[in-house]
Amino acid sequence: MTDDARPAANGRLKLSTLLTFSLVTLPGSALGIATSIYLTPYLAGHLGVSLTVIGAAFFLVRMIDIPVDPILGVVMDRTRTVLGRYRLWLLIGAPIFMLSVYKILLAKPGIDETYLVLWLLVQALGGSITGLAQGAWSATLATGYNERSRLFSLLTVVGVAANVIVLVIPIVGEKFGLTDAACVHLMGWLAIGLSPICFGLVAWRVPEKIAADVPSHRFPLADYWALVKKPAMLRLFFAQAALQLGPGWMSALYIFFFRDVLGFPVALSSLLLIVYIMAAIIGAPTTAWVSSRFGKHRTLIVTTTAYSLGLCTIFFLPTGQLLVTGPVMFWCGFMASGFGLLVSSMTADVGDEVRLEQGKQRMSLIYSMIGLANKLAGAAQFFLSLSMLAWVGYNAKDGAHNTPAAIKGLEYIFILGPIFFVMLGGACFIGWKLDARRHGEIREALEIRDAALGEAAVIGALTGQPAPQPGE
Repeated sequence: MTDDARPAANGRLKLSTLLTFSLVTLPGSALGIATSIYLTPYLAGHLGVSLTVIGAAFFLVRMIDIPVDPILGVVMDRTRTVLGRYRLWLLIGAPIFMLSVYKILLAKPGIDETYLVLWLLVQALGGSITGLAQGAWSATLATGYNERSRLFSLLTVVGVAANVIVLVIPIVGEKFGLTDAACVHLMGWLAIGLSPICFGLVAWRVPEKIAADVPSHRFPLADYWALVKKPAMLRLFFAQAALQLGPGWMSALYIFFFRDVLGFPVALSSLLLIVYIMAAIIGAPTTAWVSSRFGKHRTLIVTTTAYSLGLCTIFFLPTGQLLVTGPVMFWCGFMASGFGLLVSSMTADVGDEVRLEQGKQRMSLIYSMIGLANKLAGAAQFFLSLSMLAWVGYNAKDGAHNTPAAIKGLEYIFILGPIFFVMLGGACFIGWKLDARRHGEIREALEIRDAALGEAAVIGALTGQPAPQPGE
């Protein structure tokens, strides 16, 4: 580890290391907001793909993609090269990520379901590789209970920057007479352009430490099964799925709801979404600070409840009133900003507990399970929400006329689904045991064992006797 990256005496990473590493989230964040908000209207409105086909394609891709993350997690945890573990995989995933963005966000009229499924699968693969590398590397870069919240809050804030840039594109594009489709194309080029810069800088400048494993003759499958059925992992899995599905459900319907229920054009809808997302600039650090005082699980229970209460007020918003809608969007964005960072931070804490129990690094596999929850939720958010829209008779094509019953159905679907899932996600952490005190005990035990393995390796090298080797 370089001097610039070495933790200070108080265990905090230097700001320069955190800022450099945070760049890793920019390309994925840019693509994520473009895909979740603008891809469905682009496919349905500009390319003429039906909502049923879009929903089915997303669902099929997620079902096919289910085993990819766990397989990648196992392979990553076993990877040891001169380039490191996560650095190598980040560099492998970058070109796959870039190609998929080009094929999806710059698709031309005439595409069919086969094309959509194929390139969504490639996009999922690229996103899985870069996302797993980022998540597991984050957990090994910051090892303290509160330091992880600090790192993940910074990742959230930097991700907001990418989101805002994407959301500004339709607003600026309208001033220059660009069509909605042209704006989506610009979003794609942005994600492609950011990828080599951000992934390259992180791979070049951020150090990576690979801890030694405890030698064992135990069959790995037993360890993997113990991990899958571990109560803390099950809580995290279902919480992540619910907390992804709630806001993701809203994002899939966002443009439709704000245009046809609240009466905002796409440009103003994007502006309100900027308010929602920029609230994370204040919300994420505040959430991290509160969690360091009261615990991550308690903070998450409070924020999910507050978020749901904020959604309830949307029923009473007048149409077309920007100044009234803005504060509600800020409140919901402020509360939602803590969902991902707290779950990611608690996932890293559980990863330490698993390494203490099993003597092996399983961080990539653990994050792959959280990634699997995201993918299942991503499939469900499009399939369920768009299928329900079709069921109530809503027509998503540009210029289509919808009945009052279809509009009312859109309103209830948009609001009630997210409230249910977000509250469910918060409830998963009632009775959570892995708090700051317990994690401190785990880290202390790990540091003692790591030091002992290091000493044994040195003695073995000097005496010629067998010694534990990383990866044995």
